[in-house]
Amino acid sequence: MSERFFQQQHELAKLIERYSEKDGVHTTLIPSLYLIRESIITEPISRVNEPSFCIIVQGEKDVLLGQNHFRYGPGNYIVASIDLPVTGQVMKASADAPYLALKIEFTPSQILDVLRETETRNELKKNTKRAMFVSKVEPSLLDAVVRLACLLDNPKHIPVLAPLFTKEILYWILQGPNGEALEQIALEGSNAARIRNVIEHIMNHYNEPFKIEELADIANMSVASFHRHFKEVTTMSPVQFQKQLRLQEARRLLLAESTDIANIAFSVGYESQSQFSREYSRMFGFPPREEIKRLRA
Repeated sequence: MSERFFQQQHELAKLIERYSEKDGVHTTLIPSLYLIRESIITEPISRVNEPSFCIIVQGEKDVLLGQNHFRYGPGNYIVASIDLPVTGQVMKASADAPYLALKIEFTPSQILDVLRETETRNELKKNTKRAMFVSKVEPSLLDAVVRLACLLDNPKHIPVLAPLFTKEILYWILQGPNGEALEQIALEGSNAARIRNVIEHIMNHYNEPFKIEELADIANMSVASFHRHFKEVTTMSPVQFQKQLRLQEARRLLLAESTDIANIAFSVGYESQSQFSREYSRMFGFPPREEIKRLRA
């Protein structure tokens, strides 16, 4: 890495600290830009990761997607090209050297806008790529990220320059070694885009039972082909994907409300409270009643 690269990382770290005085995820004047700070190693946090790009400038994080771990720190970035249920944990952070990260959310239409102006990639690829990947930060990408973040110091330029810098960031990701995994989500008719449509359906109806044949019809695939492509994109089966959504929503309700556990189980789609408790314990390590006491404490 060049000296300029480390200087830019340092500049970005100082900017993140300046606009995030306390721990947590902070919105900014740029609607799609978020700054993240944590001064301690966190508990594992389960949530749906929206399509986004995240770069760490200090500390380290571990993200679990299905059974796949993604560990990354300074010099790396992570991309999720579709909505994915994940569990994330900050693994390296302290009061003196907090975890500092920057996240940019994007949409398939933004990817498509870049692709329309990129002649090198305009045909559908047969191979289906996983919808989450970690890559090395290249100087050209870091330079665009720094310029976008620095607009927070000059907000009058945000309306004109923020969309341009965001487009440039997406361009450099697409030009990188994992760019095809991002590209495939935006190209209508690709296998990954068809799986994206199914994921949208499952997320809107996560508490309802489904038949695999119905999901395959939405994807316009055979059942066997649908199963294969869904797992290639998400690392999970459709049933596992739905189960993670249900349990994540149940955990959110347990923390936010004083509702009966049985009612929560039924509200997220479980017909059996005992089955809900077993699967909840398997995913989070504690039965619902015990974990709610532990986390609230």
